[in-house]
Amino acid sequence: MSKKLPLAAVHEVRDACLCLATQRAARRLARRFDRAFAPVGLTNGQFSLMMALNAPQAPTVGKLAEFLAMDRTTLTAALKSLERRGLVAVAADEKDKRARLLSLTDAGRETLAAALPIWRETHAALENELAQGDAEALRKSLRKIG
Repeated sequence: MSKKLPLAAVHEVRDACLCLATQRAARRLARRFDRAFAPVGLTNGQFSLMMALNAPQAPTVGKLAEFLAMDRTTLTAALKSLERRGLVAVAADEKDKRARLLSLTDAGRETLAAALPIWRETHAALENELAQGDAEALRKSLRKIG
């Protein structure tokens, strides 16, 4: 027979758990940005991924996964969708044939350019909803988690 935890334990986790609070906030933010990016056909995750690819040097899958704090399998699945749409190109690294280099296509850069003003507007509205200084304090706190 399994032992039931008291309701007080549920409330303790609900009210104190940083992981749960962060996950809930992240899901709400994701939905908000997903709705905002819908006119350009992107999700918030795709926008972040493509923004990370907007770099002078094409990163490898491993480097990009590390930067985005994603596992390689999840990143590869996300990349396939963008690659099928012609927004991202995947090529073998000339120095290491096992490694794959990732870059935005012209269509990817155009889509990202169209999405940036949407991000700016949505992000500004979000920051305006928070008390002055809260957004920066939150960013600083989140950067400490490693």
